[in-house]
Amino acid sequence: MAITKRKAEDVDDCDDYDDGNRNIILSLIGQMRPGSDLSRITLPTFILERKSMLERITNLLQHPNMIIHATSLDNPVERFVQVVRWYMSGWHIAPKAVKKPLNPVLGEYFSCYWDFDDQTRAYYIAEQTSHHAPKSSYFYTYPSRKVRVDGIVIPRSKFLGNSAASIMEGIARLQFGEHQHSNGDETYTLTQPNIYARNVIVGSLKLEIGDKAYVKCEQTNMECIIEFKVKGYITGTYHEIKGSIMHKGQVLYELSGKWNEIIYIKTPKGKKQVFFDCTHDTDIHRPTVRPIPEQGKFESRRLWEKVTNALGERNHKVATDEKYEIEDNQRKLAKLREEGKEPQFEPKLFFPEKSLLQFKICVDAELKKATSAEQTEKILEQLMPILPGDKFPEDFDKPAKEKEPKFKKLAEHLMAPKPDSAAASTSVSVSGSGSGSGSGSGSGSAPRSSSEISVLEKAVGSVKINDDVFEDAKECL
Repeated sequence: MAITKRKAEDVDDCDDYDDGNRNIILSLIGQMRPGSDLSRITLPTFILERKSMLERITNLLQHPNMIIHATSLDNPVERFVQVVRWYMSGWHIAPKAVKKPLNPVLGEYFSCYWDFDDQTRAYYIAEQTSHHAPKSSYFYTYPSRKVRVDGIVIPRSKFLGNSAASIMEGIARLQFGEHQHSNGDETYTLTQPNIYARNVIVGSLKLEIGDKAYVKCEQTNMECIIEFKVKGYITGTYHEIKGSIMHKGQVLYELSGKWNEIIYIKTPKGKKQVFFDCTHDTDIHRPTVRPIPEQGKFESRRLWEKVTNALGERNHKVATDEKYEIEDNQRKLAKLREEGKEPQFEPKLFFPEKSLLQFKICVDAELKKATSAEQTEKILEQLMPILPGDKFPEDFDKPAKEKEPKFKKLAEHLMAPKPDSAAASTSVSVSGSGSGSGSGSGSGSAPRSSSEISVLEKAVGSVKINDDVFEDAKECL
């Protein structure tokens, strides 16, 4: 089947594929056995998305207005319901065809940001902190709203006969600094459903999201369990969900519908109403990424540029060759580490910790001390470039643990009382900025948003639960 060649820049994600390439999958059958680990098998490039997993994670962060609305709510039940709505809003943001994001290489990193109409910003940083097993650690903050997300994605791939499964281990923690409890910020723990590619050998490729996921807030005793239902061989339908929002085990709301179409909500004895309509989602806020010439050699878009360009042009031979070169370099580097000829890998941006997250952003202690959005932004600026024109700190390539003294000193400076307004406006660079081994070009830092700018309350696209429905739920408490 002939494919019209298009320039890579004209394609965001390749939503179609050449069925003639099915013989590539058939050629891999000899490598596969039911239950085998797909992470050690080279998959055909036509099923690859033009994004690294580190960037793909941001699909779930593209409805910031829902979070703004959630933090503005005083009632904990309403707040939790809005968090669940935000959680469900991102699953439909994906290529239409069955696509798998690129597996990040060890030490790969990615950053991006969101600009909002009120002159505020949100920031995202991610790093591949482990390769076997693959672990993607990430951090998101919206400083002016005191919103923070820490997470880890641990995909475990399996071949299941005519299906391939990606078992999505790992968790995310969403924190609202505007809502304090005796044990700190209000915190929501979230898990992910699993992802299945059906008919990888016989039949038409189909993507399904399946199994259970949950959203919990221990401080308010709220919990939501969502089942992403997979279609049975004879009965059932694709993309269906069922869920319950509970307080201390008592059901307040029930969810139903399809995660990629319309999701409904109702009280146990009430009538259902639209909770989120994916088919008319006009509030997607995509992040902005620094230009590729400014990026470091292990930064996602620069690292995979030749691969993604070839995928955009449907040139699968070039994509395969370029992908193999990247992965082969990683194999050679791993061998040198085993032989003691290269130092063992240590993350640059995250610390290991004994928790379900397994890693935390290395400036965690300093961020917790920050009292303004401006202080948070200055700390992040010294960690890595995020905005166009930002430069790599001189110590960027050092392990995260070696940067502790620098950030401790920076935090002390930022939090110290200022004798006058002139001193307060003085900027600081503890280690200086430079090109660093990972930097590209750039002629200075772009101006950052000030926390002093007033924020207009605007909950675009927020769900409105009817008053009588909400009153029914309150009676259950």
